[in-house]
Amino acid sequence: MDKGKAVMGTGRRWAVDFSDQSTVPSTRDILDPPGFSRASPEQDDSATSRQKKDAEANWKLQKAWEVAQSPFKNLMMMGFMMWMAGNTVHLFSIGITFSALWQPLSALQSVGKIFEPFKDNKVELLMPKLVFLALNLGGLALGIWKLNTLGLLPTHASDWVSSLPPPQEVEHSGGGFVFH
Repeated sequence: MDKGKAVMGTGRRWAVDFSDQSTVPSTRDILDPPGFSRASPEQDDSATSRQKKDAEANWKLQKAWEVAQSPFKNLMMMGFMMWMAGNTVHLFSIGITFSALWQPLSALQSVGKIFEPFKDNKVELLMPKLVFLALNLGGLALGIWKLNTLGLLPTHASDWVSSLPPPQEVEHSGGGFVFH
């Protein structure tokens, strides 16, 4: 063999021609492996596509429920952090309380965006959305409770003293000596 000459006539030594030149259809005698189909994807029957759509709808519903229950973890963590912050007014407790109020408010404003990836004609999202709303309202109530325990909510009569009119005088005193 000359240097640079092709083995199979392609011009390169390492090139191999895999085309079937034989007249015996031996490759057609081998059965396809289990699960393999030569049918094109466009030829799926309606039962298979329906099963795929049902499976996708079930998956979307399951993920929607996971998203709906996710505020519960945040609620437990925030409650623990508020307990650790104590009942005195200082920077850390005010920051934790602000965060406990801000997170549910921002989640309540974006309910539509949060559940948008799960929209489907076959998926009913009302109950997951209601659970999501209820858990976030619980988080908001926890933040308001913490504001009250810190004494930052005006819930006592003494908090409104400045807006009350002065009381009527009940007693008068008189008599005595006048000194000039």
